[in-house]
Amino acid sequence: MQEKQHKIVLIGGPSTGKTTILKALKEKGFHCFEEVSREITSNAQKNGIEQLFLTNPLLFSEMLLEGREKQYHDAEKSSESIIFFDRGIPDIKAYLEFFNTRYPSFFSEKCISYKYDFIFHFSPWETIYKTDNERYESFEESVLIDKFIVKTYTNLGYKIINIPFGKLEERVQFIVNYLNKES
Repeated sequence: MQEKQHKIVLIGGPSTGKTTILKALKEKGFHCFEEVSREITSNAQKNGIEQLFLTNPLLFSEMLLEGREKQYHDAEKSSESIIFFDRGIPDIKAYLEFFNTRYPSFFSEKCISYKYDFIFHFSPWETIYKTDNERYESFEESVLIDKFIVKTYTNLGYKIINIPFGKLEERVQFIVNYLNKES
């Protein structure tokens, strides 16, 4: 019989180090699911839509939900005991609320249906902040988005584990040590 599987989400505003940490965790042999939104944004850009979320936030969010649900189901099929996600389903709701977008109730319902075990939060960190083709938000917007994300997960009853600023390996080790302590 397989031990309990732990689904772990890395959260925070844009450009807080989540993806870099996820890659480092993957290099250490952990099973990791990358951020879905980059692929959606990139595909939309290939079709002439610079920022699909800004053009059609509900369509983007529905596509994102579909991708994150698939990741969740793929995780459940896995024999891995620890699985990391670069963002979770509640992030979608947080972004919709940040942009003051009306959304169907199923977004909230999915946040309740899909449960995660640990939520690691990466605070905005101006020193490492940068934009790119898929990340258009300013640092100030990142700070505000971060507040919506933390509020959304907190309101869903999750305990938020804050990752301290520091070197890549220190941040990765903080996560590994935390998980070892909780096992």
